[in-house]
Amino acid sequence: MTEEGERLYERLLVLRCQTGNEDAYRELVGRFGPRLRYYLAKLLARPAQIDDLAQEVWLEVLRQLPRLKDVGAFTTWFYRIAHGKVMLDARRNGRMLATTPDVESIAEKQETTFSPDDAARIHAALDQLEPNHREVLVLKFLEGLSYEDLSQIVGCPIGTVRSRIHYAKAALQRQLEPDQD
Repeated sequence: MTEEGERLYERLLVLRCQTGNEDAYRELVGRFGPRLRYYLAKLLARPAQIDDLAQEVWLEVLRQLPRLKDVGAFTTWFYRIAHGKVMLDARRNGRMLATTPDVESIAEKQETTFSPDDAARIHAALDQLEPNHREVLVLKFLEGLSYEDLSQIVGCPIGTVRSRIHYAKAALQRQLEPDQD
């Protein structure tokens, strides 16, 4: 299916969910569940939190979905909910990041043109970034969201999003460069 076809199908899926179609909701969870888990894995302090927070996100999505007016904005809206849950969890627990989540299992689940070793290095390098840098890189390059969408999700101006991406890419490049010793 083309990218445009995927977007159209996703909109129809969201509309079906809004009418209470349980099969559509299961499919939506199937489509977005792995992406949500990856996003959470990159931001949460403990892997045990991923399932709990993912469940909180899905419960909120289920509760709020009937009120979503622009079904084309579902992805942005979805990640805005996830971002809010991560921030609330960080305030409750006083910390946000895992410095070393299970990189191998995450790398195995991602489709990539890199070798498995390259993918593992990239995931490990992502884990070393600051939380706000890691979040924008994951959403921009793995989810393909626009700067405007990112701005809405993380709650800061577009210029700040661009700056975070710039500095995050530079930091990621430094992490991936071979040691100069």
